[in-house]
Amino acid sequence: MRFPIFKSKVEGLNQKFNLTNPEERRAYFEAKAGSEIKKLREYLKENSFIAYLLGKKNSGKGTYSKMFAEIIAPDRVEHFSIGDMIREVDKELADEKRKKELLKFLEKEYRGWTPLPEALAVLEKRSTQTLLPTELILALVKREIAKREKKALFIDGFPRGMDQISYSLFFRDLIGYREDTDVFILINLPESVIDERIKYRRVCPQCQAPRNLKLYPTKEVGYDRKKKEFYLICDNMSCPSLSGGGPEAKMVAKEGDELGIEPIKERLEMDEKLMERALSLHGIPKILLRNAVPVEKAEEFIDDYEITPEYSYEWDEKNQKVKVIEKPWQVKDDKGINSYSLLPPPVVLSLIKQMVEVLHI
Repeated sequence: MRFPIFKSKVEGLNQKFNLTNPEERRAYFEAKAGSEIKKLREYLKENSFIAYLLGKKNSGKGTYSKMFAEIIAPDRVEHFSIGDMIREVDKELADEKRKKELLKFLEKEYRGWTPLPEALAVLEKRSTQTLLPTELILALVKREIAKREKKALFIDGFPRGMDQISYSLFFRDLIGYREDTDVFILINLPESVIDERIKYRRVCPQCQAPRNLKLYPTKEVGYDRKKKEFYLICDNMSCPSLSGGGPEAKMVAKEGDELGIEPIKERLEMDEKLMERALSLHGIPKILLRNAVPVEKAEEFIDDYEITPEYSYEWDEKNQKVKVIEKPWQVKDDKGINSYSLLPPPVVLSLIKQMVEVLHI
């Protein structure tokens, strides 16, 4: 699958932006896509769109769509996750009163080949590998969308199977967006990026705040002399460890994270097939986003501050502290080419520019 390299570098713009700072991030987008942002804001005053996010697990679907909303119009754009919806349904099924209300809705709205009790049994007993009946998902989505004011939607998590590709194109009719544009957004990033995101992710055992030892460290990093291991110390201001309610919180890896992408290999292969299938579908515009740029082309296409930094650590015995070393994160793409992984803003910049094109505004 070929994803063209998007040029985010603007000739004559020599200002550097700290893309982790919200104010500087807004200035970055205005400097590089001010006219497109204005067009999208005007468009969304009277119109909307349905965008289906297709990409491998942990490819940044939620991050990119939420940043798009943050920059363009938070009150007119919403990220809608099928996974979040199903997790909320799980809570309803565990509450007898809410379960009765859910069943009442589904008895009226569900249409499918699988009897409703069987469909709900799949929902209650499913594993992470089990796909729910498509008709059940459609009924639940219909209920969820009915709660929302008509907005531009980024739908994350549907389609999940080959048979659902065509179903997704009827979402507009299902939720009353008949005149609006459908868009497939395909996200490409190297599996090595996904692998390291998983292997190095850490979570606070007290507040569950997530970080990444290699890619998103906390302000303070500790060192375990016995194990000769570096670790992150939670800096979430709402964590009990910082509010006097507990000891210093050493962030830890989740069980199985050391395996990286191995447990989800089949899922990644299915995601790749879904993107290939969606790319060949006629009659719907596609936006192609890529996370990585070949090292040899980086200087031509991107600014250095748009590259994801990686962090490594050394123990300074003399001063008894951890030395943090930062450098551009270089990875192998799926063809073995040395590439730089990009921070979210330049990918969202590409999304903004392409969205203007597909909406013809």
